[in-house]
Amino acid sequence: MEEKRVWGIHTMDDNMFLHGNKIAIGWPEMGDLSRLNNSRDAFKAAYAEAYPDAKPGSIPTCAGMLYRFVNEVQIGDYIVFPSKLDRIINIGVVESEYKYDGTENDYVQQRDVKWLKHIQRTSFSQGALYEIGSALSFFAVKNYADEFLSALDKNFKKNISDETEDETVAVTAEEIKESTTDYVLKELSKQMKGYPFEEVVANLLQAMGYRTKLSKQGGDHGIDIIAYKDELPPRIVVQVKSVNSAIQEDRIQALKGLMHEGDYGLFVTLSDYTKNAKKFLEDNPRIRGINGPEFVGLFLKYYKQLDDKYRDMIPLKEVFIPVPKE
Repeated sequence: MEEKRVWGIHTMDDNMFLHGNKIAIGWPEMGDLSRLNNSRDAFKAAYAEAYPDAKPGSIPTCAGMLYRFVNEVQIGDYIVFPSKLDRIINIGVVESEYKYDGTENDYVQQRDVKWLKHIQRTSFSQGALYEIGSALSFFAVKNYADEFLSALDKNFKKNISDETEDETVAVTAEEIKESTTDYVLKELSKQMKGYPFEEVVANLLQAMGYRTKLSKQGGDHGIDIIAYKDELPPRIVVQVKSVNSAIQEDRIQALKGLMHEGDYGLFVTLSDYTKNAKKFLEDNPRIRGINGPEFVGLFLKYYKQLDDKYRDMIPLKEVFIPVPKE
């Protein structure tokens, strides 16, 4: 039996992929690719004709992606799609042969897919994240294929343990920035679950210029931190959750119920918010929600002002620390 392969793909249209249950690539000027002979030379010739201004060096690369999408992908192969919008790794299985949809403006080269799992990026090793951060729109996943396939197992547990980086995987500057966020999220999830995460949030607020009062462990009745810019109002009531699952709307509603007149609310999580929770935050501007990547952005921005113990826990090279904008 032929071994199923694993492919990676990127898109700017998450909705089309996830809600349309398909994967697709562009190059609409190529038309219906099923009319071409099953050879790389035929695809290169057709690409050069469709895009006469293309640089010679780009022709084999782009034509090769199209050729593989049409002729090498098989029904039953697996797809790994890293979403840029919510930073979730989506894993699916190909369910159709290649098809052309000329009604689409751009993503006309398509295949149907069934999405099997949607998993946080922090569940995967740094090397795996590097590989699916490929600059190509469509590519084979080779070095870490087994890691992504293991995530489909029903007993799969999120892996935030230490891992070694594979230096053979090319890394761009944008990937370095993205992988730094992943690294910090993993370390926070691993070392600062529960009350310790409340402590680091309080320290970050102090680094940002706030006075903070941290509630006693287990006795906060929903309020983890109270913050002020000075001794006078407004008061900011802060709730902190280090869970991996998305925050539901009722959690935000509970925070609102703890706010007095004139208070502001702040909800901090290492994960993200559900669609309904995001809508609730939009409708209640006195409550600010910060998700995992946003928290890491602030953590990096104020890194040098944090207590030594947190910088010792999560040591970062100087190149990774952004310079705050004036």
